Amino acid sequence: MSSKQPVTVIGIGPMGQAMVNAFLDAGHEVTVWNRTASRADALVARGAVLAKSVQDAVQANELIILSLTDYEAMYAVLEPAADVLSGHVFVNLSSDTPEKTRAGSRWITERGGVHITGGVTVPPAGIGQSESYTFYSGPTAAFDKHKAVLEVLTTADYRGEEPGIAALMYQIGMAMFWPSMVSYWQAIAVADANGLKAADILAHANATMTAMPHFLGFYAERIDSGNHAGDVDRLAMGLASVEHVMHTLGDAGVDTSFQAGVVEFFRRGVEAGHADDSFSSLVELLKKK
Repeated sequence: MSSKQPVTVIGIGPMGQAMVNAFLDAGHEVTVWNRTASRADALVARGAVLAKSVQDAVQANELIILSLTDYEAMYAVLEPAADVLSGHVFVNLSSDTPEKTRAGSRWITERGGVHITGGVTVPPAGIGQSESYTFYSGPTAAFDKHKAVLEVLTTADYRGEEPGIAALMYQIGMAMFWPSMVSYWQAIAVADANGLKAADILAHANATMTAMPHFLGFYAERIDSGNHAGDVDRLAMGLASVEHVMHTLGDAGVDTSFQAGVVEFFRRGVEAGHADDSFSSLVELLKKK
């Protein structure tokens, strides 16, 4: 019998399975539940306990990890167990918007449970790695009580009591990640059209990404001080550059829809009177009005 805190994991897709395996590796007793019970077969073979119902899964342990698609899935899964949520701590690692996260937190709290929001910043392969991290927010006492268990999964980056902040931090990362990866697919596509493989441009792509922290830090300081002076770059030149990229793609027969959106956004900035300002002035077009 393990002396470590037992935990329940609800939702055992690829991420949930990685979490259960990490807990088992660390010596925790784990109860699992999933709509498709057969997904738990390998985990049960390793020592996990498959609950017969979601009610049983909740009642098995104080600490419940939710690894679901979104918060609508949380309602669908937990509604049948609504009368047994009281007294349990739900660490919801499902992705959704900050507003839906806040509503989900209220839903749990109104039924007597405690809700901790989590935003996992890595894919399943990163679970169990100390260099990986997850944003958390929610009641401090509950987080502190269960922090050691959560850090079996990743390093825990606690951002305060407000339930939506962890979801916001996660979505900020995703807002950068997805367009960055699409830009990489775009680079691979134009390389392919010119007879190059992804491997042929990998070193150049890595060097480009490695340079990004310098730019992020440089512009963050200027943006926070309201400085969009065109002393190091000008939006008009940026517009010309992104047009050159779009024409390069077009000449190669590569889809230009993603880059066309970038060009149109730069053009809007010029039309708004920022031609001689830094291209950081585009952030003003994006801000809430």
